[in-house]
Amino acid sequence: MASARSEVITYTAAIRSSVFYFFYVVFTIVFCTFAPIVFGLLPFALRQRGLTIWNHTTIFLLKWICGVKYRVIGAENIPSDACVIAAKHQSAWETYFFQILFKRPLSTILKRELLRVPFFGWSLALMKPIAIDRSSPREALKQVFEKGKHRIASGISVLIFPEGTRHEPGKSGKYARSAAGIAEATGVPLLPIAHNAGECWSSKSWIIKPGCISVVIEPAISSEGKTTKQLTDELQCAIEEQMARINGSAN
Repeated sequence: MASARSEVITYTAAIRSSVFYFFYVVFTIVFCTFAPIVFGLLPFALRQRGLTIWNHTTIFLLKWICGVKYRVIGAENIPSDACVIAAKHQSAWETYFFQILFKRPLSTILKRELLRVPFFGWSLALMKPIAIDRSSPREALKQVFEKGKHRIASGISVLIFPEGTRHEPGKSGKYARSAAGIAEATGVPLLPIAHNAGECWSSKSWIIKPGCISVVIEPAISSEGKTTKQLTDELQCAIEEQMARINGSAN
């Protein structure tokens, strides 16, 4: 009986996911075709606000078609000035949501290949991301550091996923020191964020499961008088301790 019910739930999620992807693809093509024309010449802050209409719409579609809701804990911990944001990376969901979570301009560190995706990549390039070539780690680190400092100096926060790539719920990767390096060099705080989006939208499956994603924003870590190793250790501890609390809570 339980097995039959599980199959029905999976079947329903598959149908809802298919409906979502249809609207998602159509909307992305239409929006990203005209977005560079409509928003391309605006000042960056206004341009980003206009381009995140796509993010708002995608999160809306996920909620009302697939049943993916969310709750944010610790929003009061977000600094009023530019900072380095370091977050867990489990799915595509957080890459969309973080662009609308923060009120000030935000530059994301991402792989260069994303800018080559038709339609989507055209608009993504207008968001001033820091696009890196992961096949050349040394050059990528140099770009992250130099461009990250420039973004902070311009009043733009930097978003980085310190594990580098997505990991399934319950798993974690090695935390790189790039986020800590930017924070230490610029003197701005490091903001840790934990979430369990992978429990709803896994990188291993196309089926999107209903549930409530927890996004937990930890208190900002001061970079003053600390080495990049100390900052990275504090960051990893803050995120992974919170992950241990929220793992399994989305479904």
